[in-house]
Amino acid sequence: MEFSQQKSNASHPGLQSTFIGIIVSAVLALIKAAGGILGHSYALIADAIESAADVLTSIVLWIGLKWSARPPDKGHPYGHGKLEALLSIAIALALSIAALLIARGSIINIVIITPHKTPAPFTLVVLIIVIITKELLFRFVLKTGYEINSGSVKADAFHHRSDAITSAAAFIGISIAIIGGKGFEVADDYAALFASGIILINVYKICRPAIGELLDEELEPELNKKVMTLAAEIEGVLYVEKCHTRKMGIKNHADLHIWVNKNQTVEEGHSIAHQVKNNIQKNLPHFADIMIHVEPSDPNKHPLING
Repeated sequence: MEFSQQKSNASHPGLQSTFIGIIVSAVLALIKAAGGILGHSYALIADAIESAADVLTSIVLWIGLKWSARPPDKGHPYGHGKLEALLSIAIALALSIAALLIARGSIINIVIITPHKTPAPFTLVVLIIVIITKELLFRFVLKTGYEINSGSVKADAFHHRSDAITSAAAFIGISIAIIGGKGFEVADDYAALFASGIILINVYKICRPAIGELLDEELEPELNKKVMTLAAEIEGVLYVEKCHTRKMGIKNHADLHIWVNKNQTVEEGHSIAHQVKNNIQKNLPHFADIMIHVEPSDPNKHPLING
């Protein structure tokens, strides 16, 4: 029950940051769409599509975070944390679709014989506001993602960053089109095409860790070393044979093999294992559970590694 409460509390900031992202992205999407249509800028319209994708994926994330925060139950004894990784992949898929739609529209506009109208100057003001707002939102959501160790919240943050990048690309393209005048209108479309490529790069950054989590990929070696060092600090641990770590949602899990004196009782070995677990969780609170396998060993062959 204590662990379940911790998960619920940890997810709460993620729900708040996601809800804020939904509201902000929805407002910006409407502003950019109106500005793009009235200001004759496809780059701004493409940017509005990206913001609309922000809204949809953030709604999915908000629902998913509430679900993944549910405590373990009979059917899901390890909790519902894997949903975090699935959400990250869903966000990446939505980003991919948005990027392909933007790229398709850009290419069509680039190869068309008759160029479209030069974007209106006021579209640059719209983009400046969007870039500043989205960059601030990115930093806020990313900070929350690190605080609660949530991969899907971090993915949502990079979604906001990709939106800021597409807006910056649109700003450059529109500026060139306005300054260059007739014949440079296509710069607006090239800016949108460039932005779609940036979005796809962010898709990779989001998908890579999410797929690793779903496949129970080993966490970084330094973390494994830290877990083994903490286990070795406990009196009675002769040797830490192996350590495997994995991420599940906002929490980490570890599997340890430790050696203890073969002459100790089962109760004493059990006590040592609990001390190891408590020491690790005290120093590394993101570990929800540590499964410990205790091996009997001869202390004359394997002297205490911590003293």
